[in-house]
Amino acid sequence: MVTEACKKNHITVNGIVAKASKEVFPTDKISFRKDQITQIITVLDIPENRVGAKLVDMYRKNETPPEVYEHLELLKLSKEHYRKTGDGRPTKKDRRDIDDYKERG
Repeated sequence: MVTEACKKNHITVNGIVAKASKEVFPTDKISFRKDQITQIITVLDIPENRVGAKLVDMYRKNETPPEVYEHLELLKLSKEHYRKTGDGRPTKKDRRDIDDYKERG
């Protein structure tokens, strides 16, 4: 999963596109796109051995601005307002409304 993201140039380390074999060091800033937002993680330390998922937060700091999460929440709410998940395909009227909205915006 991460290897493919690196191949597609979706991951940067300190502003430089990273390959999957890139070594990271403490104080490096890693940015990647996930769930329609660009997340920024700072490496605090490198563990000597592999650690469980619960312990990973000790070694990283999430520096993604809170406004980005608010924007993501608004996107989710706007999608739910118009159409509930699992309602099937849009009707012809829905499709025309969507097309009109796109032309105006």
